[in-house]
Amino acid sequence: MTLAGSLSLRLLLALTTMASGLNIPLEVEQPPTIITYTSGPIIVLHFDTTINVKCKARGNPPPEYRWEKDGQAFVPPNVQTIRANQRKGSLVLQSEDMSEFEGKYRCYASNKLGTAMTNEIEIKAFSIPKFPKETLSPIVVSEGEPITLKCNPPEGVAPRLIYWMTVDLQHIEQNERVSMGTDGNLYFSNALKNDSRQDYGCFAAFNRIRTIVQKNAMAVVVKRLKPANDSSESSHTPVAPPARIPSLLLPSGVQTEKVLLKGEDLQLECIPEGFPTPSVKWIKMGEVMSPRVKFNNYNKLLSLSAVEESDEGKYMCTAENSAGKAVHYFDVIVEEPPKWLTEPPQSQLTVIGSDVHIKCSVSGKPQPAITWRRNGGMFRGDPDKRMQVFDDTVILFNAKAEDSGVYQCEASNRHGNILANVNIMIMNMAPLILTENNQEYAAVVGKEITMNCSVFSSPPSSISWTKDEKAIEGEGFLALESGQSLKIINAEKGDSGKYICFASNVEGSSAVTAVLDVKDATKIVGPPQNTQVDSGKLAKLMCKTEYDASLQDTFELVWRKENKEIPLSSEKNSRYSVKGAMLEIMNVNLSDQGTYTCTARTSLDEDSATAVLTVRDVPDAPIKLDLSELDSPRNVVLSWIPGSDHNSTVTEFVVEYEENRWEPGRWKELQRVTGNQATAELKLYGNLNYQFRVYAVNAIGPGPPSEPTERHKTPPAAPDRNPENIKIQGHHPHQMEISWEPLSPVERNGPGFEYKVKYRQLGMEDNFTEHMVNRSVFLVSNTPTFVPYEIKILSRNSYGWGPEPKPVTGYSGEDVPTAAPRDIAVEVINTTVLRVSWTPVPPATVRGRLGGYNVHWVRRRSLLNPDKILDLSHSMSFSGNRSHVIVPGLEPFSEYKLTVYVFNKKGNGPKSDPVTFNTPEGVPEQVSVLTSSIIQRDSVRLEWAQPPKSNGILTGYLLQYHLINETALDVIDSKEINITGADTNHWTIQGLKGDSLYRFDLRACTRAGCGPPQAEESHTDFPEPGAASQESSFSTHGWMIGTMCAVALLTIVVVIACFLRKNKGGKYAVKEKEEPHSDTESQKMNDDTFCDYSDSDEKPLKGGSLCSLKGDDATGDSVSRCTLGDYADGGREFNEDGSFIGEYSGHRHRGSVSEPNGPSLVNV
Repeated sequence: MTLAGSLSLRLLLALTTMASGLNIPLEVEQPPTIITYTSGPIIVLHFDTTINVKCKARGNPPPEYRWEKDGQAFVPPNVQTIRANQRKGSLVLQSEDMSEFEGKYRCYASNKLGTAMTNEIEIKAFSIPKFPKETLSPIVVSEGEPITLKCNPPEGVAPRLIYWMTVDLQHIEQNERVSMGTDGNLYFSNALKNDSRQDYGCFAAFNRIRTIVQKNAMAVVVKRLKPANDSSESSHTPVAPPARIPSLLLPSGVQTEKVLLKGEDLQLECIPEGFPTPSVKWIKMGEVMSPRVKFNNYNKLLSLSAVEESDEGKYMCTAENSAGKAVHYFDVIVEEPPKWLTEPPQSQLTVIGSDVHIKCSVSGKPQPAITWRRNGGMFRGDPDKRMQVFDDTVILFNAKAEDSGVYQCEASNRHGNILANVNIMIMNMAPLILTENNQEYAAVVGKEITMNCSVFSSPPSSISWTKDEKAIEGEGFLALESGQSLKIINAEKGDSGKYICFASNVEGSSAVTAVLDVKDATKIVGPPQNTQVDSGKLAKLMCKTEYDASLQDTFELVWRKENKEIPLSSEKNSRYSVKGAMLEIMNVNLSDQGTYTCTARTSLDEDSATAVLTVRDVPDAPIKLDLSELDSPRNVVLSWIPGSDHNSTVTEFVVEYEENRWEPGRWKELQRVTGNQATAELKLYGNLNYQFRVYAVNAIGPGPPSEPTERHKTPPAAPDRNPENIKIQGHHPHQMEISWEPLSPVERNGPGFEYKVKYRQLGMEDNFTEHMVNRSVFLVSNTPTFVPYEIKILSRNSYGWGPEPKPVTGYSGEDVPTAAPRDIAVEVINTTVLRVSWTPVPPATVRGRLGGYNVHWVRRRSLLNPDKILDLSHSMSFSGNRSHVIVPGLEPFSEYKLTVYVFNKKGNGPKSDPVTFNTPEGVPEQVSVLTSSIIQRDSVRLEWAQPPKSNGILTGYLLQYHLINETALDVIDSKEINITGADTNHWTIQGLKGDSLYRFDLRACTRAGCGPPQAEESHTDFPEPGAASQESSFSTHGWMIGTMCAVALLTIVVVIACFLRKNKGGKYAVKEKEEPHSDTESQKMNDDTFCDYSDSDEKPLKGGSLCSLKGDDATGDSVSRCTLGDYADGGREFNEDGSFIGEYSGHRHRGSVSEPNGPSLVNV
């Protein structure tokens, strides 16, 4: 907003200020103002010994107090009394007899500027209520005459209740004839003979003081009427009382004026007398009776609560009987105590020379009289007419400072009075700023802040605010309380700084400074999220916050559940803990479910966020189980009302039962129904005493079971079913064992339970053989071997048989087969596989269930060594009925004998006639050892051992060797040599290229072909010392130096190679293809003994890899490179030209050959 007067808050008040509840700061001298006092009446009970009457006022100078009682200065009597001193005001009275302090009191508070006074405070003291001691004469009346029994109860603390009872505390029966009036008297409209008694008692109860008092008992004697002509004293002839015109026992006279205050309860009462008993009726003359009117006490009492002016008027009651009637009129007048028309007159602050008007506007019925006082004394104006009193108004013309004081206006009528103290202050005063200078204010961005500049002056001051010597501008600034407060609507960081409040009037000026610091707001940047957690688990709620760093000391994070702060404790058993911004609830249960609020709070502001924690738990137990029969006691419907699912949908209900005949106390599952179903149709067994219960299941687990139902007894009946899982077995020939799954005890349905076993041969028309048994197994003897039988098992009890069962077919006991297969034929498929065929045996000779056929063969001898008898047996079983099989696993080039026999569960049949056959030659296995040595720069010597198995007659060897590009690992050139002679075990290859890497592949051959290759690598660089010196001479210059350097470098190379190999480095990825073909022994040697120094002449490694230093070799020292391993898979063959190029280049292109994993060997 834009503030008027160049936005300098210049707000002027009128010369006379009439502010509601004028609040003058205590720093300014002022007359007393009553703050609080004890309003009357004060009820003092007989057991009270202390009265505390409060009176407190404010003023400057501080007021002094005095008290008046009943219009006179209060001087306490000579009793133990404590009177408050003049500075405190409150009055404390102590006495054993508080009745001495009864009266009307006023408190006066005075200082040099005036006197304030309270309204009257009435003290009422009540002693213990008592009926007076008196002797009451019997009341004697004749029949038909009225009776009035007066109670005259004592006064006491309200409420007071009146009862009429006998001495044995039996209530006097009241009716239309006999009733109690509101005055406590007991009225009889007419007396009857049975009204005579000696113990009419009036009891007054004062509940507040828990006191009941009793009046002396009164006697009533009702004389019987005599006939007019009977003068005897003993006449017993009853005479009816004569009719009598009604009159009123209460109230007396013809008309009554009833005055009451607005809001009070109206009670009009007419109690008639007469004979017969009169009835009472009410009307409001000239008007319709208010619907709020109620009639009590047999229509004798008219009641109207909280009367209003509209209830005024003339009411009439009529008492009427057969003899006549009587009436009574009530003038009801509703009046009011004095009250302010709008509000009490207000205190005023004004300047010298102005006119002051004090108006006391009141209402009441009768019209209240107004009395004016000044400083507690009567005030009627002054002779010079400057201060005049006009009934309800006082006018002070050209007011002076000495006219200041406390003016009292008191309005009163017969129903009470009201009093107002009006402080009139007439003064001129320069601005007095009550707010502390350099007051510091703190605010947060985006919130409101109000800076105060409380000013007192007369006349009122003009107040302006500036910041940095500039008038305040902007819609975000708002002046309040005539400029005594400056409110910033939406604080910003730029609003920080010093503000000056300047106040001035005609008497002077004053200013104060306010310092504002706007801080960052407290915010929740990561509010907690709605969370679901299973009961018993850990719940976590995160509440990330940001706040001004300067408010660190006052920052706190408070967690509430359902607006109630969560108690956080460091004790180990506390389930709640806060770790930084996270609230953890351990072992959550259903009571933890609800809305959680995190509040980030500083001394200036706070921010809150809420999340709902949902606890999932097992379902509650179902309730209100109801069991009802359908068509029989064994066919019932169980229904229930599901319990709470605790936030996880019920998937199913499980119905359990317990019966007390066979397994009392053990609950068993009977039926399951889906979670959306609350009924289950149950089929029950007979002769049982059931009870049922239900539990629900959800994703969390099963809930607790319901309360069990009442017992439900089912009548006995025949069995519902026969045994199941019938098994027929023949453990021995000529026997048949029949067994079955027995019925459980609860399924028997009644007493006398047993089984009937029926059997006969299948296909026979003979009658069934029958046996009654109690067990679940039956043995049939002397049966034919493996003959089919038709069998039935029936259940029965004392109430009948189970349903007719379906027959089950089974066989009697088995025996071993009697026939052997015929026409055995063998077809040799290859060197190790046969096809065997035969003619199956006749089914009758099997004598049981056919298990299959067994093929048995014996390797008599190897054709390589026909003189050595082996007789190695093997066999294979083939299940089922078949006439041929494939038999693998034979050895090549061998002589075999083969038989076939059939078998069943009982055993094997006789073997067939044997068949003899030979297997052809096969290719040999891999040669077991292949080593290489350098004998000259262009020559390599290969040595090998024969393959472990030749699988035929060896005809020679096929040798292939390949020149290899060491950089690209490609095959450059390939050649092959056919070596004849089975006994050849070495070969020297000459004409090789020097300083080159070669790979040698050697295969053993028979007439059937060549076997898998054994590989070896060699480098033509350096021949081994010794061998080279014997077979050739060095032709290069400096042969000695070259040899020594070669030996030294060779040693270095070997050490490096061994180190790299130990660390699993490799030159060729092709090596990975060799390792899978190595057996455990070669793998172990490769891992543990690679490049070991050997003292022997030769120590070949399995797989053709050798890496050793030969110290004493006859051919000279030489170094053999570690092999690359098999380049080809076990089943891979060479190309037609014998080259091995595909093994290098092809695999490399397919990604099977890669760069070495470690450094390459250094060759010199």
